[in-house]
Amino acid sequence: MIPLKFMIRKMREPDDFASVASLLNTVLSEPTTAELLKEEEDQIPPGKLDYNEKGELTGWDRPKWVAEDESGQAVAYGIVWRAPWTEPGELFLTLVVHPDNRGNGVGKAMYDTLHQWATQVKASRLTVILRDADASSAAFAERRGYVQERHIFESVLDLASFDGGKLYDSVEEAERAGIRFVTLADEPGEASERKLYELYKVTHPDIPGYSGDFPWFEEWKKWSIGQTGVRPEWIHIAKDGDRYIGVVTLQQNEQTQAMYHEYTGVLPEYRGRRIALALKLLGIQTARACGVPYLRTHNDSMNVPMLRINRDLIGFRAEPGNYKMVLKL
Repeated sequence: MIPLKFMIRKMREPDDFASVASLLNTVLSEPTTAELLKEEEDQIPPGKLDYNEKGELTGWDRPKWVAEDESGQAVAYGIVWRAPWTEPGELFLTLVVHPDNRGNGVGKAMYDTLHQWATQVKASRLTVILRDADASSAAFAERRGYVQERHIFESVLDLASFDGGKLYDSVEEAERAGIRFVTLADEPGEASERKLYELYKVTHPDIPGYSGDFPWFEEWKKWSIGQTGVRPEWIHIAKDGDRYIGVVTLQQNEQTQAMYHEYTGVLPEYRGRRIALALKLLGIQTARACGVPYLRTHNDSMNVPMLRINRDLIGFRAEPGNYKMVLKL
């Protein structure tokens, strides 16, 4: 193999968004675009790292680097980031090398750049998410001391062949028990959004592997129901009286027209009553009415109840998923 001559530099925004999107699309399940990457960055204020009373890294930042070859073509991308609600000390890392340029040192050089920055800001933990079918990337991480912490399964439901049959009885059962189903479009406004926020906040910590704090209302809204591809009529809510007790939120990818189960949650005291199943089926009805080809979702390997609903009852097809791997610094 002829050695690749490359240069690592800080990412230039917005000039590099197109090439970075192309690199990310070699590893993402659903494609992204330069426009979506720019939109996300425009919503994040300049980084401001800090340290708590224990000396642990807090605050937020997201420095990004690009490796380019002699012709100026981007061959690798790296980012280290944390949000204000990320667990103290933790940084998340993403490193993508174009498949044609693996094994020539660019990945190692880019990783060293990211690791050096993380060390300089005194992070105590680096977390990376990588494809479970990508053995070479897992080996790359393991050689550098990363340990697998979680396994996140991915599942897909082909809607053209879906037949819910008697599963739809779960909707009628819930309604006979006094549960009502609405969408956020039926009950618009900040009061409803804040009720939904509290539902997310209570149910989110029950997701296996969840860590850190929960975002405040404005940030939650920005990164959940305010995301591109999420509409009020695609947010299905289960109500007991005026209380929001369950939710399914769908997000559509403009390129593939597919939908993603952005979130599913039911309050603990209402679980075991097939309310989550009913909400998911209402979401499936919505997706089919919109002509969506398939639904995609992710579940932690330890989230047995949700995996049972998705795969055993509804019939989601297992797909390659992700490993969450961690390095303690």
